[in-house]
Amino acid sequence: MTEPGLFGLEALVVGQPKRSWWRRYVGPALAVSTVEGTPLAWVTYTDDTFSVLTKTSGEFIVRIEQFGPAEFRFTDAEDRQIGTAGAGGLMKTRQLSLRTEEGRQLLLTRPGLLNVEWHLTETDPEEDPAPEILGRVTVSTIDSWTGLQQYVVETDPRLNASERRTVVASVVCLHLLRRPPGGSAAPA
Repeated sequence: MTEPGLFGLEALVVGQPKRSWWRRYVGPALAVSTVEGTPLAWVTYTDDTFSVLTKTSGEFIVRIEQFGPAEFRFTDAEDRQIGTAGAGGLMKTRQLSLRTEEGRQLLLTRPGLLNVEWHLTETDPEEDPAPEILGRVTVSTIDSWTGLQQYVVETDPRLNASERRTVVASVVCLHLLRRPPGGSAAPA
């Protein structure tokens, strides 16, 4: 089941850990922490198609499997599907369609190409009337020299832990889609 301490929080930070420019970095690809900086979990890449989210203690939380250029499936320790994310169109980082474990459809959409904030909604933000925003993901560069990225994830208190788990996993997917080919630290 989900970790209430991790997915019970309304705000988290998913970011690339700082690293030395002079030494080869061998740590996790991404770190999940509180807004205050307390480490909660790590994301490691096992190969080109799998990422694993584990607690800092090493306990498995979710596996993220990438199919094709922009389709992802989330599975738990029992290999049960607990969510999906996918992007379509030419701009793969414009909108991710999410499906939670309970089957709830959510959209993570960037309002414009120059925006650094994505909005979490149940319907397309382009529809009229505009849908209620259930969360925000704001990206920033924490180290311009090496191009390290950080995503602040804020969710509505009405989202449950399972839905928050899907949102956090989708932020990992968003980071994977924004990485340039070859796995460099700088975003696309």
